[in-house]
Amino acid sequence: MRALAIAATGMDAQQTNLEVIANNIANINTTGYKRARAEFSDLLYQTEKTQGVPNRANQAIVPEGANIGLGVQTAAVRNIHLQGELTQTENELDLALVGRGWFQIESTDGTTQYTRAGAFNTNADGELVTIDGYAVVPGITIPDDASELEVSRTGVVSARLGNDTDLTEIGQLTIANFVNEAGLKPLGDNLFGETAASGEPIVAAPEDPGFAYIKQGYLESSNVDSVKEITDLISAQRAYEMNSKVITTADEMAQIVSKNLK
Repeated sequence: MRALAIAATGMDAQQTNLEVIANNIANINTTGYKRARAEFSDLLYQTEKTQGVPNRANQAIVPEGANIGLGVQTAAVRNIHLQGELTQTENELDLALVGRGWFQIESTDGTTQYTRAGAFNTNADGELVTIDGYAVVPGITIPDDASELEVSRTGVVSARLGNDTDLTEIGQLTIANFVNEAGLKPLGDNLFGETAASGEPIVAAPEDPGFAYIKQGYLESSNVDSVKEITDLISAQRAYEMNSKVITTADEMAQIVSKNLK
């Protein structure tokens, strides 16, 4: 029976759906995390009767055909890049992006990766880095005698050096945008990588037209909605149970046929 194979694809799809939901819930408190959504498409169809052609020679054209679907497949797991809520931390090295844009991070192999998690720190050389030690691009070095740090909405980094009364500009942060953010590849550690689908990064200063601005002393929270995830979880469970019921029913029907043929 085709129903067995069809229902099996449905159960496999809901397992994938459950895994995506589980990852969303696990990252509900992850800074800058963007929730993911599993998307599905139907498989090929088996044609029992073709529409738009005569059923028999010299007969009228059949208005509707009979096409039996062969199940479902996972088409994509899409990250939903919506703004998360801002959480005030009062840490001068915590930066949040409000709007579209990505901080640029230099990975260990020298390539540039991208993140929305602005929980930054400094290393032993005073360089601005992520909590995993990756350097922020462009490089910002905070002098040893800096007693106060200020990051403007436009990404200008200034510090009070020594006994100076005025702040001194020590660097300029830039951020990147992509034509297709959904095409970015998640790499873990709150990082994303450029792909052919995302397009090349468009780099500009914060608060330029179409780019986010920076809010110092804040972090962007995960955009996971716990109520929605629980609702989706229940829906996935019920869909899995229904596909399981189809397999049970198809198996029982096959047993009836088998007994009648004996």
